[in-house]
Amino acid sequence: RSAQEMKHMENISSLLQGSSPGERQRPDPKSEREAVSAPGEQPWEMIMDKKHFKLWRRPIEGTHLYQYRVFGSYTDVTPRQFFNVQLDTEYRKKWDSLVIKLDVIERDLATGSEVIHWVTHFPYPMYSRDYVYVRRYSVDKENNLMVLVSRAVEHPSVPEDPEYVRVRTYESQMVIRPHKTFDENGFDYLLTYSDNPQTVFPRYCVSWMVSSGMPDFLEKLHTAALKAKKMEIEVRDYMSAKPLESGGSEGKASMAAAEHKSDGTCSPAQLEYA
Repeated sequence: RSAQEMKHMENISSLLQGSSPGERQRPDPKSEREAVSAPGEQPWEMIMDKKHFKLWRRPIEGTHLYQYRVFGSYTDVTPRQFFNVQLDTEYRKKWDSLVIKLDVIERDLATGSEVIHWVTHFPYPMYSRDYVYVRRYSVDKENNLMVLVSRAVEHPSVPEDPEYVRVRTYESQMVIRPHKTFDENGFDYLLTYSDNPQTVFPRYCVSWMVSSGMPDFLEKLHTAALKAKKMEIEVRDYMSAKPLESGGSEGKASMAAAEHKSDGTCSPAQLEYA
């Protein structure tokens, strides 16, 4: 399904941009929503159109929440570097500035699935949030795709801590499509994300925090991948380390956690997405 959604976005990308950034041929909003949405599904609303990515959202039926989708490209790092940086939890603690805790709780050697416990700062005055989620990833060399998927789970080793707010509804998936190969610069990616941070703020406030923080997160991720490319830091190669190449794993390449702020607060632009 992730691969099909990526193909759909690739097919309509020409509709959403012109031959150069200065002359975009934007359709009317209704046509654009219908183009981005698959037949019969809730329409997406574009809320950000940047040079390297576009951000959409749509309401999740029966809730006050939104689901978000980002479609973007980079040309100065390789798909392998971008993929590895998102999966390497130890490196994540160094480059992301909101993590309080980020640990692998359990690992399944047959499939590569991992259960992660992530504790992250939220903007002051909100309590820190903690997530327990399973992540899996798949490298499909035949179709030139990488897929990373995560979703919230319960785990007996990680009971709730009264110091944090447990986020029980969360899922994320990222598809990476190399422009050429996994080890040559250039790729497109599609990130689809939703969670329930259990805030008391209205939906428009939460949406503003997410849409403000997303560009900041993507830039931090990109910078971390560039540093890994320049060999300034050693990053585990998950493509080589995977136990079963064809295990159909999913992964949490989307966002995991962040480092401790000295003052214990953060702005909306520093929100985390994993």
